[in-house]
Amino acid sequence: MALLTISGEPASRYEEVAQAAAALMRMETIGETRLSQLLAEEFGGTEIPDCAWRPAAACVVARLAAAHHLVVALPGSESLLAPMPALLRAGVVASQSSRASNVMIDRRLERSEAMTALQAMDDEARRRRKARFGRAVAPPENFDILLNGEQMDAFQMAEILRAAARARGLTEQSFLSAQAEADLQFRTRLELARHGIKPAGRAQFKPAAFGHPSEEVFANLLDFYGIPWEYEPRSFPLQWDKNGNVTEGFTPDFYLPGLNLYVEITTMKQSLTTPKNRKIKLLRAIYPHINIQVFYQKDFEDLIFKYGLSQPVRGEREP
Repeated sequence: MALLTISGEPASRYEEVAQAAAALMRMETIGETRLSQLLAEEFGGTEIPDCAWRPAAACVVARLAAAHHLVVALPGSESLLAPMPALLRAGVVASQSSRASNVMIDRRLERSEAMTALQAMDDEARRRRKARFGRAVAPPENFDILLNGEQMDAFQMAEILRAAARARGLTEQSFLSAQAEADLQFRTRLELARHGIKPAGRAQFKPAAFGHPSEEVFANLLDFYGIPWEYEPRSFPLQWDKNGNVTEGFTPDFYLPGLNLYVEITTMKQSLTTPKNRKIKLLRAIYPHINIQVFYQKDFEDLIFKYGLSQPVRGEREP
């Protein structure tokens, strides 16, 4: 396997399909958040205009595909690279009603509010696609396979993608060849040069350096169920000095973008986590719009017992 792209309309759950497919086929996933980080790393924080976004993203993806098997889950990802033997381009479709239901769940909205929110999401997605790819809507011929999310869940669609990859012979493919990458880099660099942008060759995958074995166990569980996650993506200031400098903060272990939920893992007994509990209480008071769930030792051991993941682990970093 070399490269699988998956895209879809807002709230079609294509990101979950990508996570499930990546877990099935043991591939790395690049979503919007991760690509934004890679682009910032590659171009030194230079703002990429929409007209140069496609070649900039393609430049990064092509180089990473030379050393990793990738699932790229982005709006318009099917248009990043030209068709080639090592590429399978998939799209996920769902009705407006189904997508609105997903928005209701994700944002805890009433149906009328969800429909309004979905319309805004669709308008922004079409605007961005038009600016980046020249078309507001992706034509069907840009995809090798289209999946209907009305009657299938993410895991069923991931299984179909795995079968399609096997049928196409992608499972026998190695990484993107050096010659193919060189050709892609040449073309994308020419396009970027027109905008005065030069790649630096710095972007690379950095596996999450988990601070405790329990966090890795939890991440593996999320991967198994195809739940997108980010590890320690944001720190929240909690205390400031008189000059406005942050003196205390809190960094939750995980963020689950599909659920808009932060998760903190603690394998210490609840009675021994007073400092951490204080920080979480303060976070909820300062940022009432932030959703955060804490898994204490018993919660975590229940997960281990239910899924047979490993033996309970004790002790952790200072809260």
